[in-house]
Amino acid sequence: MAETKTKGKKFSGVVISDKMKDTVVVLVRRYVRHPRYGKYIEYRKKYKAHDPGNVRKVGEKVVIQETKPISKHKHFVVIQETQ
Repeated sequence: MAETKTKGKKFSGVVISDKMKDTVVVLVRRYVRHPRYGKYIEYRKKYKAHDPGNVRKVGEKVVIQETKPISKHKHFVVIQETQ
């Protein structure tokens, strides 16, 4: 169903919207240490990912992988669901 190539970035996040056809919006959070002050800063970004058949629902943790452009804003595909 999903690509398993090793090329491209992989992110894990939470599905926050599943209202579009074959598309989910995934919120990815990452913590980065500030180079000077040492404080950890949270960065959040939303990615649209291809989900054939709208299998994933809001609140599920998923792993997405970068792929060739599917549409104007979709460049990721859902590859697995994490527990």
